[in-house]
Amino acid sequence: MFLPCLLSLPLVAQALPSYREVVQAYRPSETLILARDGQELQRVRTNPLVRQGQWVALADVSAALRLALLASEDQRFYAHSGVDWQAVSAAAWGNLWHQKTRGASTITMQLAGLLDADWRMPTGGRSLGQKLGQAVAATRLERSWRKDEILEAYLNLVPFRGELVGLDALSRTLFGKAPHGLDAQEAAIATALIRGPNASASVVGQRACGVLQAVTRLQKHPQPDCTAVRWRTEQVLSARLWPASAGIAPHWARRVLAQWQPTGQGAVPERITTTLRADVQRVALESLQRHLLELQGRNVEDGAVLVLDNASGQVLAWVGSSGRLSQAQEVDGVLAQRQAGSTLKPFLYAQALQQRRLTAASLIEDSAAHISTSSGLYIPQNYDRRFKGWVSVRVALASSLNVPAVRTLVMVGPEDFHQQLAQLGVQLPQPAGFYGYSLALGSSEVDLLRLSNAFRALANGGRWQPVAAPVLAGAGGPVGESAVPAESRQAVSAQAAFIVGDILADRLARAPTFGLDSVLATRFWSAVKTGTSKDMRDNWAVGWSQHYTVGVWVGNASGAAMHAVSGSSGAAPIWAEVMAYLHREQPSLPPQAPPGLVRQPVRFAGVGLDADRQEWFIAGTEQAEFALESEAAGAGGIKGNAQNPAKNFAARIVSPVSGSIVALDPDIPPAQQRLWLRASGVGQQPVRWRSGELILGQGAELPWLPVPGQHLLELIDAQGRVLDSVRLQVRGAGLQSTQGAQKSRTSLGKP
Repeated sequence: MFLPCLLSLPLVAQALPSYREVVQAYRPSETLILARDGQELQRVRTNPLVRQGQWVALADVSAALRLALLASEDQRFYAHSGVDWQAVSAAAWGNLWHQKTRGASTITMQLAGLLDADWRMPTGGRSLGQKLGQAVAATRLERSWRKDEILEAYLNLVPFRGELVGLDALSRTLFGKAPHGLDAQEAAIATALIRGPNASASVVGQRACGVLQAVTRLQKHPQPDCTAVRWRTEQVLSARLWPASAGIAPHWARRVLAQWQPTGQGAVPERITTTLRADVQRVALESLQRHLLELQGRNVEDGAVLVLDNASGQVLAWVGSSGRLSQAQEVDGVLAQRQAGSTLKPFLYAQALQQRRLTAASLIEDSAAHISTSSGLYIPQNYDRRFKGWVSVRVALASSLNVPAVRTLVMVGPEDFHQQLAQLGVQLPQPAGFYGYSLALGSSEVDLLRLSNAFRALANGGRWQPVAAPVLAGAGGPVGESAVPAESRQAVSAQAAFIVGDILADRLARAPTFGLDSVLATRFWSAVKTGTSKDMRDNWAVGWSQHYTVGVWVGNASGAAMHAVSGSSGAAPIWAEVMAYLHREQPSLPPQAPPGLVRQPVRFAGVGLDADRQEWFIAGTEQAEFALESEAAGAGGIKGNAQNPAKNFAARIVSPVSGSIVALDPDIPPAQQRLWLRASGVGQQPVRWRSGELILGQGAELPWLPVPGQHLLELIDAQGRVLDSVRLQVRGAGLQSTQGAQKSRTSLGKP
């Protein structure tokens, strides 16, 4: 039985792979995520079974390690042909006389065992047949491999300690350096681990000292201090200096690998080239970290930055976290759901423009509003708690006024706006009825990726496309990835998208809120919208130039509120800095107006914040003059309705709104609890207020002392015709002492 085994040994040994096959089959346990130009962005461990680094060429191995390895493992490596017969005879003589000698296994024989499991050392030691087979395999290797190839492959495949396999993994994990930087002491420790990979630190230290002594004898140097070697060994064996992931794009790497897995393309490749630009990624990360440091003391530690190429939809920068500044570094801020704030307003106004409900010059009243809903009154407020009066749509959007946005949503309808957002790729987690009219102010949760891509649609003339795949075609990505055509749809009309972009680029229109010297005013053409969510929990700045769309979110991953940090002070400086870098050498020109637009002069009379100007209109909605004195108010406090700009609206009740519930406080004197009745579109015509058969007074404004009960308030003209009416309920203590006096006063107003 033994003879056939011997006869088969040459055949088995012939099956050993070539050097080139071994190198090609080698797979590090790490995957390198690369930028489009090949720069390394992130290194991520993808093999949980072993820890292997990159293949190390022998020329990149320190001379100290090569010397220590040969002195310890195979002093006649360059002299023998695979088997050191001198060492074999010495080992046999030692076994005969029960003397301890160095093993006869050469580096070539050990490599044969690493390449073929049949020749590896079993738990109980090798049999004679295995030893002979290993010797034959080593001889074969020496005939087909060069000595430097054998030594190089051995250093890359030998197990060192625990899960560490190969010199690169050992060097980076225990010593925190590349293999070419190992000194004599470190080389001795590494060599000692080959003999006993899982030995105790004291045993490894003693062996390392023996290796160092052997080297110094060959070099005729003074003998080393073993105490220092043992101390150094104990220090490095407890080190873990090679993290599982390192780089400047950890969240991007996670996205790349997550999209790779479902393709079923097999093992993750060693290198994956992606769409990111390393310089833009680095600038975005550094800008985010620097500005958050400047906001220290205001309870803000997290942020995210996304940069998209407008034409291709490729991601150029993906910063998901502030890194070391965050207590939740693993949370990807680009994908996290946060309240949108005012960043949804551009899409709302674009829809109103597209439906010809408004023009950029239409006037909307920025004043206190009480909107009746199924759950009670909704009372929107501006960020600064102040009202600007009548303003144009251009000023309302650019200055991010809340009340005009809510009035616009009343016209458009929450359900229709909800569907519009879906067309732009912003899928809200709840139905429209859940948000109601607060949807105009961004009460819904969105993520930075979808929000930025929706702004990219505005940059592309209202045409929406999904963000491009993260891996460049033909650069390590899944097969056939680029062959799938991207979905595309016209989510917003080109005319409405152009007008909204023109408004968001207008520094004069945003001046009432942000001032003329705002950080949003770039030296090149750009359009931008900021947003701040309820209680200052989220900051946004999203905008575009001719070539790029940049989105920034700043806040806390925990959801904690920031202290006095708005969109213009938190996210906007980062947005402006990234945009400035992108256009440091590349110009950004204003977009060309699409067909179907008309530009003409408009005149405003009696409007405080709007000056006469040239304005863009969708063809058929143009209007030359907007005046409070000559034109009546439209529904919800809007003038200049785009569907029929010349139409005069009838007088109507502005406040209170129908369905209001007024509560009287018994602790406040009745005379101090007056409810102001206001009407718009009155002009010079005499109007009176009536409740039932009781005339309350006359004029466009009237302070009314309410009494408990259900009321039908009517606005009537001089002939007693009802112009408008609202129903409301008054709750609270009775005011019997004043009711009679009220009747006597108001009865005097009868004609």
